[in-house]
Amino acid sequence: MSATILIVEDDAIFRELLSTILDKAGYTVAAAENGGEGLRRIQREQFDLVLCDLKMPVRNGLELFRMTRDEPNPPLFIFITAFGRVEEAVAAMKEGAFDFLSKPLKDPASLLATVQRALAQVELERLTLSLQESDRAGMPPEELVFAGRAMEQVKKLVQDVARTPATVLLYGESGTGKELIARMIHLTSSRKAAPFVAINCAAIPENLLESELFGHERGAFTGAVQARRGRFELAQGGTLFLDEIGEMPVLLQTKLLRVLQERVFERLGGMLQIKADVRVITASNRDLAREVAEKRFREDLYYRINVFPIALPPLRDRTDAIPQLVKYFCARYSSSINTRRPVCVDPEALALLERYAWPGNIRELQNIIERGVILSRNVITRKELPTELLEHTPPDASDENVLKQREKEAITNTLRHYQGNRKRTAEVLGISLRTLQYRLKEYGLLGREEREL
Repeated sequence: MSATILIVEDDAIFRELLSTILDKAGYTVAAAENGGEGLRRIQREQFDLVLCDLKMPVRNGLELFRMTRDEPNPPLFIFITAFGRVEEAVAAMKEGAFDFLSKPLKDPASLLATVQRALAQVELERLTLSLQESDRAGMPPEELVFAGRAMEQVKKLVQDVARTPATVLLYGESGTGKELIARMIHLTSSRKAAPFVAINCAAIPENLLESELFGHERGAFTGAVQARRGRFELAQGGTLFLDEIGEMPVLLQTKLLRVLQERVFERLGGMLQIKADVRVITASNRDLAREVAEKRFREDLYYRINVFPIALPPLRDRTDAIPQLVKYFCARYSSSINTRRPVCVDPEALALLERYAWPGNIRELQNIIERGVILSRNVITRKELPTELLEHTPPDASDENVLKQREKEAITNTLRHYQGNRKRTAEVLGISLRTLQYRLKEYGLLGREEREL
């Protein structure tokens, strides 16, 4: 990610070295020679990350860190400390600093790896903060709704049809986001200021569905003690979304066809005709053409609702979108469950998610990530994934080298983060200490990793 980094360091040579490395890596870099100047810059400018020496004149690094916590959107801190003063850096991390680096710098790669991890944290935290606004709107960000190459055509069709009054039929397996697409059509149409009303035809008993759709008058049936408006009336001027329309009883299909053709209806038990100023969007996880052929769905209603069909791809055909969706759901549930920091998914677990067939599609992914956020501390690993997913995820020999590289990176980064503490590293990665020992030997990390820490 592009980012702006402030270096606060009183050693001019070391400050210039850090600036050069980060500048070559593509980051925008600013510098301050002491804590006082650093504070003034943080108060005037917006930085994503601060690399700060712990011991400086005017104001030391820990004082600077504490004074910036009251700033709006305070930057993340990585402290720089001389060898032998690690205890102070660890104390700073307990107060909320992200990590620390030792002087002299081991190599540019270690600096860049720590910076990249910190900026990934920044990105997650920003996404978490943005969720409140998108939740109030009832919609995730548009780039999430249409994530993945397979959704490019869907996005174009939605944009084309939203500006028209055409009836839309959404096809797709359960959990592919049909209601989200229906809402997107509504929100980009001329009816967006009016209500969007949804009803799942499969979730309401057959004897109650007619009343739910069209309303009823007092005394229309036993228990109807007062008149009640139906969904068509509630959606006046807006959009009515009929989900799983293939589950609608044939007799009610006839009444729906009349409403779509004549644009009027009566409440159950009533005589007054009510105008249906409603755009109808329908959805089904069934093959309605086959349902027509097998006489379970009216042919004339099928042609009436199939004016503008849009097929939504299953998640197994959108695997390139999984990392983006996972990041979104991690941030969303980290926020709602009030964890201290946003949770992420480790490379091995992400690879498993990408290979799984997803019979429940995005809804299943959402549930799995919510479960993982609850069970994990800061990282969702293999052990937080459901047993059913693990049992039904086939191994992919072609990905073996990629998976091994991801595992090696995860072990290396986690071991470095916890200063060579193998027990803590094994806990975070969700593997036994014995397995970690085996992996260190397999990847040639035994001994070398401790020397690099």
